[in-house]
Order: sequence, then C-alpha cells, then structure tokens
Amino acid sequence: MLVQWYPGHMAKARRMLEENLKLADVIVEIVDARCPVSTKNPDLETLFSQKSRLIVLNKADLAKPSMTSRWIEHFKGQGISAMEFIATNSGMKKTAIAAIENAAREKVERMRQKGVMKTVRALVVGIPNVGKSAFINCTAGSVRAKTGDKPGVTRGKQWVRISPYLELMDSPGILWPRLDNQIYAKRLAYIGSVNDDILDYERLAFELLLELKERCPDELKLRYKQIGASDDPIIDVCKSRGLMLFGGEPDVERAARMVLDEFRGGRIARITLDTPNEVFLDGE
Repeated sequence: MLVQWYPGHMAKARRMLEENLKLADVIVEIVDARCPVSTKNPDLETLFSQKSRLIVLNKADLAKPSMTSRWIEHFKGQGISAMEFIATNSGMKKTAIAAIENAAREKVERMRQKGVMKTVRALVVGIPNVGKSAFINCTAGSVRAKTGDKPGVTRGKQWVRISPYLELMDSPGILWPRLDNQIYAKRLAYIGSVNDDILDYERLAFELLLELKERCPDELKLRYKQIGASDDPIIDVCKSRGLMLFGGEPDVERAARMVLDEFRGGRIARITLDTPNEVFLDGE
C-alpha cells in the first residue's frame, strides 16, 4: 500500500517554523513513543542542529515500557536529552518543566553570569497528531493550546507562559514532502498521523492486523477471538464482533475502522513499532 501526502498548508507551516526558530532557546520535539523514528521529521534535523534539544516520547502509556527505555538511552547516546511522557497525566508537569530547564541550563547560566535572569523560550515541534498541544496544556496545567485527534488542528503561532521564566510556543505539525520509506509511512498511518481521508483504511487495517499477529499474537487473540480462523484477519474481526450486514455479509468497512480506532486508543496492546536497531533503506 503506497502512502503519499503533503497538504499545501505544510509548506507555509515550515516557513513559519524557520522564522520562529531564531526566537527559541530549546527545541522540544514531540514524538510518538510507539514510533519514535517514524514520527521524527528528518527534513528538520539540520534546522535544529545548533539548538539545545529535548525529545519527548509522548503517549508512553500506549508503548511497550522496555522499548521506551531503550529509545531514551538511544537518543541520549546521540547527545540528545529524552524523556517519556503521558500528556493525560497531570502529575508529569514538574518533570516536563525540569527537563526543559535542564536542556537550557548552559545558556541560562551564561546569562546569569552577566547578571541577567534569562526567560527560557522553548519551541514545541513535531508532526501531526503526536500530542504537541496536549504536551503544552499538561505542562501549563490548563488548556492553552488547541488539541484534536486529527492531523492539522494547530495552524497558527501560540505563545504560552508556563512560569515567569519559561515560555512555550506551539507550532503546526509538519510532515515532509516525500517519504520513500513505506514501512515508516504505514506506521504513521497506523497511529493516525496521516489524514484517514487520503488512505485506503480497509487495506491499512488489514496490514496492521498482519503486523500485530507477528508482534503480539496473544493480545490480538484476546481482543478478537476468531483471529487466525481464516486467511483474512478483517473477516475474522467481523466474526469476532458480530459485524455483519444484512444477508450475512461481513461489514469490513466497520471492522477496519474499529481496528484502527482500538489500536490508536491502546485497547489492543501496548506495542512499539519502531526499534532502535532496525535500519530501513529508502524505498523499502
């Protein structure tokens, strides 16, 4: 299944990001803990190379804990601070603030030596639907940024004051113009970072079920009792949930949407699709 995208508004969003980058002391990059590489925009790496960075593995409650720990160590090995995060957990506010302040520590200390109390400005970036606005709202302790469960909710610039010496800027989610690696592209589609309106979601759900049969067969079987009864996992899901049309035909459309919704909501299994040791060639 070939996944293509690049809505026109993203070119404008990238230009805005480049303009605002010079205002930031720290780049806070939000990725999905289930797909820490697939959800990183490689086009932005050079833009961020001269800035202090913090990678936030959001939605850690949906990922496999041991893999999240491995990813944090992986990023630290690259000299980049990283932390796990659950935006729905208000108790993580202090942890997030401390991590951002730590990332800006050297610059703040240089300014302090000059007698200046530096206000840290952090630019929050990430592709659509990884939880940038949710991260800001959790860190602020109130709803300051717009959130949504579909890509493209955040379009404009939003500055949010977290404390007297910390400000965050939300930014629109930016995809890259082309992704030759279709394995990563499918994973982005699985977690909802690509608009479902441009996808064949029945085919997507079919391929997701095949991958889950390999990665977490026991959890999948527990969720859908008839999985493995035939060569078509979508049909098996229909039978498991009684999703039938008039005349006994399986309701594959409803089953496909249900599988994607349940996977994205973490109701099938806690699973991490990307692993630190996998390397895919472009076009694979």
